[in-house]
Amino acid sequence: MNLSSWFHRSGSRNSKKNKRPERQHSIESDQNQQKQDEEEELLGVTQELIDHIKTFALETFKNFPLQDNEGANSSSETQTSSNVRKELSDWQERHALLVLSKVKELSQLRFKLCPRHLKEENFWMIYFTLVKSHVAEYELHAIQLAKLKKIAMTNENTSDTNAYEVEMAERNQAASLTPSTP
Repeated sequence: MNLSSWFHRSGSRNSKKNKRPERQHSIESDQNQQKQDEEEELLGVTQELIDHIKTFALETFKNFPLQDNEGANSSSETQTSSNVRKELSDWQERHALLVLSKVKELSQLRFKLCPRHLKEENFWMIYFTLVKSHVAEYELHAIQLAKLKKIAMTNENTSDTNAYEVEMAERNQAASLTPSTP
């Protein structure tokens, strides 16, 4: 066996071995992309919404008519680690985080506006008012899913309790039927 044939065979073996991890990595990458796409769809972050958000300007937020209820919430403001206010629902918070990461223009607007011109809660109130026509159906769908999950969990817990009650009744009945030894 000469040296060139050995290199040729080892090279072909290594290239075959290396193709499998690439294929595996490609499959995992595709699955991650699919999960990300599903989450974006669940949260209503569509290309149409992104295009709509890109039309927002500083004046859009500065000139937006707000009801004056700032004093009521100023002392009870809480934030998550990413500075999205906790006054938002879970769905709105997840939507806000995703849209901030996907639409840099919105992130820049928020940076310029908060807190100098607007409070964070007002920024998000205005944002969700402006995009209401684009995200309302997605938020409603998320609320419905959450209710269904809660009902399913309640039913599951109830059926577990019923199983324990049946088991206890059977055990008690069996214990009462066994003859006692004197």
